[in-house]
Amino acid sequence: MKPWSLLLLSLLFSGAAQALEFRSVGATPVIMYDAPSAKGGKLYVAPRGMPVEVVFTSGAWSKVRDMSGDLSWVESKDLITRRSLVVRAANAKIRASADDAAPLVFSADKNVLLEMAEPAVAGWVKVKHRDGQLGYVKVNEVWGL
Repeated sequence: MKPWSLLLLSLLFSGAAQALEFRSVGATPVIMYDAPSAKGGKLYVAPRGMPVEVVFTSGAWSKVRDMSGDLSWVESKDLITRRSLVVRAANAKIRASADDAAPLVFSADKNVLLEMAEPAVAGWVKVKHRDGQLGYVKVNEVWGL
């Protein structure tokens, strides 16, 4: 194998192995743009706490993907590291422990915003509702991980 082909393969695999980077919109709603500039076209206003996947960062701007898969640009300073998740199931069951047989703590309808309380483990993630209730939800019922 040629040395340049090894370099190309290592670049391809190193990019594929990178973990997804998620952030949340900070304390106030922010404008999402079609370009990395306040002079760009305004696409929509993202609500406080909305999770986004950071695809690319360029200077003071981040290109992000939302739950719908749409791409837009936002000022990086408007994103925080505290993780939020959005319920994508019609009615997610939040349980007392990471077990289908565990008691139900509460249920959350589609598009409800939850705070990630602990990292996901074995297909479950611990979440917190804005009213303070804590529990575990299956990772396939939320978006933002």
